[in-house]
Amino acid sequence: MARPNEEVEALLQEYADLVAITGGDAFKARAYEKAARAIGGHPADVSQLDAKGLRDIPNVGKSIADKVVEYLSTGRVTAVEEARAAIPAGVRELITIPTLGPKKAMTLYEELHVSSVEELLDAIHGERLRDLKGFGEKTEANILHGIALMQKAGSGRILLGAATDVAEQIVADLSGVEGCEGCTYAGSLRRMRETIGDIDVLVAADRSAPFMEAFAALPYAAEIIAHGQKKTSLRTTKGLQVDLRVLPPDSWGAGLLYFTGSKAHNIRIREMAIRHGYKLSEYGLFHAKSGKKAVSETEEDIYAKLDLPWIPPTLREDRGEIAAGLKGELPELIEEGDVRGDLHTHTDLTDGVSRLEEMVAAAAERDYAYFAITDHAPNLYMQRMTDEKILAQRERVRALDGKHRRMHVLHGTELNIGPEGDLDWPDDFLAGFDLCVASVHSHFHQTREELTRRLVRACENPHVSIIGHPTTRQIGKRPPIDADFDEVFAACARTGTALEINSHPERLDLGDEDILRAKRYGVKFAVNTDAHSVTHLPYMRYGVGTAQRGWLTKDDVINTWPLQRLRRFLRPPRRSS
Repeated sequence: MARPNEEVEALLQEYADLVAITGGDAFKARAYEKAARAIGGHPADVSQLDAKGLRDIPNVGKSIADKVVEYLSTGRVTAVEEARAAIPAGVRELITIPTLGPKKAMTLYEELHVSSVEELLDAIHGERLRDLKGFGEKTEANILHGIALMQKAGSGRILLGAATDVAEQIVADLSGVEGCEGCTYAGSLRRMRETIGDIDVLVAADRSAPFMEAFAALPYAAEIIAHGQKKTSLRTTKGLQVDLRVLPPDSWGAGLLYFTGSKAHNIRIREMAIRHGYKLSEYGLFHAKSGKKAVSETEEDIYAKLDLPWIPPTLREDRGEIAAGLKGELPELIEEGDVRGDLHTHTDLTDGVSRLEEMVAAAAERDYAYFAITDHAPNLYMQRMTDEKILAQRERVRALDGKHRRMHVLHGTELNIGPEGDLDWPDDFLAGFDLCVASVHSHFHQTREELTRRLVRACENPHVSIIGHPTTRQIGKRPPIDADFDEVFAACARTGTALEINSHPERLDLGDEDILRAKRYGVKFAVNTDAHSVTHLPYMRYGVGTAQRGWLTKDDVINTWPLQRLRRFLRPPRRSS
């Protein structure tokens, strides 16, 4: 379920937006943004802290702490309510559109009297935005895309991370019910899709009634949609539908296979069953003529009867996995335990919320062999990085190297890829880093040719080891940039530059289909968290799941390699451009 920290983070970010809309103090808006991130990334549950404890969190002062206490005790904040009341409801609706910021929303309201999504669509189709300063055809296209993203997000799909939190809580609660012989989640969540429509939970038990009753009585169940002996559906307090099915223990494998999907994969498997003289359902694999059950207890048994190896759930999308299985060519997919280190993380020196020492200690607790700190470079001006700051950090990193479980700590940086493909520091300065991640952080709306040239030029810099969050997308909020990624993938393969799979649930960038394309070019990858807090380090699981969906093995992913091999990749003698 959503942590109180996340609820408070959303509230403070909303207040920062409201301050910005009204033309309030920019410093104040920025202070609330920083506090929102700090609370969202704080490892302890803020609902258990008093005002004094809250003030111990970086960037949380007395005024902000008092507002948080007010929210946690009453469910509302007077200052936020007053700010909401001072701004037309229509403007508040407009700022929920991804790609449309608060200032542009206020301009639309004041200049064109636009106060709803429908009125905005009418204004765009009437080409009325083009007369406004700062607007144009490109802006119109971006807003239309943002509206489409918002409408898609409103269809009930939620991010992988949020769905996993809910599912794991339900599985934990139901696993404690007497008579439970197995409990897990299935569906698109088990396949690690980037967004989830609803959650399927399966229980293996001889009696269904105790589980249906326990499920319906869960404290976060807001509405019981359907209640039966075989299936009960509820809607959580956050609006997510969860379906529970109780299966006989001897049908567990068949039910797990059936309810995991995907639909296309299941159709292929059923077709194979027919060709082998069987009939497959959620209760088992049966002989077509006699109706006698052949196997049903495990997925492995069912696949074996069809002359197939067990196919990992993340591959079950009908993208060639069955043909590969028949040929004995299924990849040995990367697992989270294969990851030896995280190569893209931040501290409170820039926009992170955890101190260097805290990040390193938390990484060591994950049994990593190595760990990289890659704070932002100076061209991302809001971070106020300087040569002196980054060199002072390097000394602190060197002092921590090997101090926690003998984990090696690497000093890197996340460079900003400028509009022309330029980077923040000159080559002689970049040579002092153990690794450089380079990412696009601005000028998202350049032409396709400009964006492609920009990324390729970054790949060709011999000091750049990894292209971070390559498409820049934020799921449901910001679309991918429009670059020729086939050309970028070819450049990465040619220059020996890895592409990041950013594990943050809001990014998962690259996505699985882009990974499949890039892999065909011979590209190597790095699965990183881009962690800005110690609480983000566990996001690695989502990046690994996305890598699996892209058919990646340990050999494809550079941060599964031993440190010596990794260093050779990070410091090649000379990469061809």
